[in-house]
Amino acid sequence: MDVDWTKSAAERGSREEVAAAMSGDGAIIGVSDHAGWAVLVTVAEDGIVLDSRRVELVDAHLPSMPIHHDAQKLPLEQGLDLVERVRISAEQHAKRALDAVAHAVATPVRGIALRECPPLPPTVAERIQNYRASNVADWVMYRMALAHAAESRGWFVRWYDAKTVIAAVCEALHVATLDTYFLEARKSFGPPWTKDHKVATVAAIGVSLASRSVRL
Repeated sequence: MDVDWTKSAAERGSREEVAAAMSGDGAIIGVSDHAGWAVLVTVAEDGIVLDSRRVELVDAHLPSMPIHHDAQKLPLEQGLDLVERVRISAEQHAKRALDAVAHAVATPVRGIALRECPPLPPTVAERIQNYRASNVADWVMYRMALAHAAESRGWFVRWYDAKTVIAAVCEALHVATLDTYFLEARKSFGPPWTKDHKVATVAAIGVSLASRSVRL
């Protein structure tokens, strides 16, 4: 990542500034999810990245987007059965993933930040048959699996807008960018450090800023 060094340190943001604004009462897991996998970044109360990992959210022999793809080619009852098998697999993988993070970090985790879910029809059958819903329903299934796994551990769940979360956190911290923070995090924790890692990290930070009425 290239940093614009023509900007002042305050404009770029730093871990010290992040730490000063965070709530200081536990770690948060930020999630940037995809179809069948996700990046999880755990951020401590002082802004330090404690853990970063890619996790699989479905068994390898099952399709990652059953509602959008595979169920469309099957009779409805078979499609529903396939989606249910994927859902059960996603729930199991989500639980194992969060268990692994909880055991890997010394700081107690208190919550998880997930991307907002678009509204969907209430039944899986409707989601399969509705074109708009079928385009997003698989993503929602994986997010809900992670949400349920977090709640089962007693963690809270917060939802964020991936399009605005970085700008919202920058505004709350009164900085133009988080370039310096990202560079510091990558240096201390190491690669990979992709857009997914940045979004997940900032989503976790945003949860700790929620008491300051930041809308993510």
